[in-house]
Amino acid sequence: MPKVLVIHGSGMNMRGKVQTDIFGPMTLPEYDEHIRKYAAELGLEVELFHSNIVGEVVNKFYEAHDSGVAAALINPAGYSTGHPTLVAAISQVKFPTTEVHMSNPARRGGNSEIARVSQSVITGFGIFGYYLALRGVRAMLDAK
Repeated sequence: MPKVLVIHGSGMNMRGKVQTDIFGPMTLPEYDEHIRKYAAELGLEVELFHSNIVGEVVNKFYEAHDSGVAAALINPAGYSTGHPTLVAAISQVKFPTTEVHMSNPARRGGNSEIARVSQSVITGFGIFGYYLALRGVRAMLDAK
């Protein structure tokens, strides 16, 4: 079963606690529950990872590179800008990365530096964005 790394960036542990007007009331554990369900439906294994420390996220990408991960999804949250080491790590790994956002950062005036090195970006679909991203990964793997 192909493995997909799902990374939750800095501040994602605060989902459902703050900024609920933008991101809704769902908490990070609830996100993970939905992501696991979506992956199971698509015949994918997921490894879920969250860190508020950018170096840990960089290391996770490099570990995934060496462990045969098929693809990665990242909701960079607080890592969207100002983290060149993370951008470099994503550009160096051998698997494709999809950036996922619950809301539309461009609507709030934000641009993500990670989008420049990601294969694709899904924004504004709420939790269903993770399904869309995983479905895209499944289609890509099936096409190989």
